[in-house]
Amino acid sequence: MNPDDKSLFLDAMEDVQPLKRCTDIHWQPNRNQRARRTIDTAQLDNFLTTGFLDVLPLAEPLFFQRTGVQRGVIEKLRSGKYPRQASLNLLRQPVEQCRQMLFSFIKQAQKEGMRNLIIIHGKGREAQSHPNIVRSYLARWLTEFDEVQAFCAALPHHGGSGACYVALRKSNEARLENWERHARRSR
Repeated sequence: MNPDDKSLFLDAMEDVQPLKRCTDIHWQPNRNQRARRTIDTAQLDNFLTTGFLDVLPLAEPLFFQRTGVQRGVIEKLRSGKYPRQASLNLLRQPVEQCRQMLFSFIKQAQKEGMRNLIIIHGKGREAQSHPNIVRSYLARWLTEFDEVQAFCAALPHHGGSGACYVALRKSNEARLENWERHARRSR
């Protein structure tokens, strides 16, 4: 601050008196303060449905395979031989929260080029238990993703019927890299 500005400021403030007793002032909080909810723009594209649901029987293991997926790939997936690159835990979450978490998880995994995932959904003892409802929705939702090639129940040491392995489609970059690697070998 140059000397002219300082003298102007002091001239303007010369008749200002400081507050004597600051303890007498109490600010009241604004009564209409609502917690502002931020809109997750990624969820605007969420196409997963939550309508009518056929609850899967407890004895029926989760399994899905798109046409064209080789049998060897499915056997490796079932035996847990693919390394799990990411996991999602849906235990004790409301169905709508599970839907949003699954959508974000699959999209993020696809964006990062991941192929092998594990989703922990839990297992209930009754057909109408919450974990079985989530499991039934999960079976429907995973088939709605074009990126999901296959899924099946996990091995007992990875969660058994309370978890599932998910195989995603290769990204375009991985497909190109694989093609180049095999093209070099054939030369």
